[in-house]
Amino acid sequence: MKIQRIETFFFHPGSGKNLLFCRVETDDGIHGWGESYVGVKKEHVVEEYIKAMAPYVIGRDPVNIRHTAQVMFDDFAIRRSSVDFFCAWSAIELALWDIVGKRAGMPVYQLLGGACREQVKVYANGWWYGVDSIDSTVERALKVKEMGFTALKWDPFPGPWRTFISRAEEDYAVDNVRAVREALGPDMDLLIDAHRRVAPHHAIRVARRLEEFDIFCYEEPSLSDNIELVAATRRAISTPVVTGETLYTKEDFARVLEHRAADMLNPDICAVGGLLQMLDIATMAQPHAVGICPHNYNSTIVGLAATVHYSALITNFVIAECFINLQDACDTIAAPGIAMKDGWADIPTAPGWGVDIDTKALLERPYKDFPFKSMRTYHEEFPRKNYVWGVANVTR
Repeated sequence: MKIQRIETFFFHPGSGKNLLFCRVETDDGIHGWGESYVGVKKEHVVEEYIKAMAPYVIGRDPVNIRHTAQVMFDDFAIRRSSVDFFCAWSAIELALWDIVGKRAGMPVYQLLGGACREQVKVYANGWWYGVDSIDSTVERALKVKEMGFTALKWDPFPGPWRTFISRAEEDYAVDNVRAVREALGPDMDLLIDAHRRVAPHHAIRVARRLEEFDIFCYEEPSLSDNIELVAATRRAISTPVVTGETLYTKEDFARVLEHRAADMLNPDICAVGGLLQMLDIATMAQPHAVGICPHNYNSTIVGLAATVHYSALITNFVIAECFINLQDACDTIAAPGIAMKDGWADIPTAPGWGVDIDTKALLERPYKDFPFKSMRTYHEEFPRKNYVWGVANVTR
């Protein structure tokens, strides 16, 4: 059995960003689905990487995944790390696992030792996109609770991402979380994402003020490129700290563990190079008593399926991410997708990832550009009542 064809497909879900899928087919007709993490306006960059990688992969045995990954890093990337390289390879690697599972007639997680749990707990994200006030945030959060989720994540900070912010912006973030906690009650897990926004002194001050609201975790308080910034926040607060969304190599995660910068890591299976790299990261974290809560800003089909298989496999799993703003659109092309109820995802039992995509339906929603929105426009639209933005925050 040899790899014969590698194809890419864009899908426009109508919210968030375009999604990028990869279909790998073998010479005996088995196909597998993979997915790349992509960012808005940069989706085509990753697609071009996949197309450039294809000649290096076609003709190889799909079973030799770890060896092929090393060849791609050594001979294609010339041993130079980049997010676009890892996102592209993730899609191919995941598709190969789908093929291997189908060939063996087993779910992927069973190939690697079996499940550690019967279901995988997920939290809702993406529900807050487009909110323009604290009131609208609360309204959306209540709808998430009505859907049965018992955990949700959002970014409560207003405005564009800047290292230094005003006290008014700090106040808004705290008031935002207070309002959501009061509306949802004590039983909902609140995950706060700072998106690498701010300097440690801002992150620490906000985190300490949020402690009264019993926050589940505080994600990426500062830029993890300098991991000591994140470590400084962790040392100063009691809320568990998460980082790893923008890290892609084992070397990156080794530095996090060395600095004791996080209580949990959140690598993305569609961004770090696929399943094998994710398993290596979990193994590295386990002796440090560091948990894994996988990032997953991907589809509720392939990206979620791969995340669920991985979450079932590892012993230091905590909770996984699910972008519910993508689900309705993904359901129109899933054949089938992942079954979820009340914040829990079922672990598939069919071979491979246990999901498939209706290619005809997929082609009906091709790439479509999302409109550009400047930060100045954002500030002009965002309500300023009781919050005064600093001049430095509105000049770009």
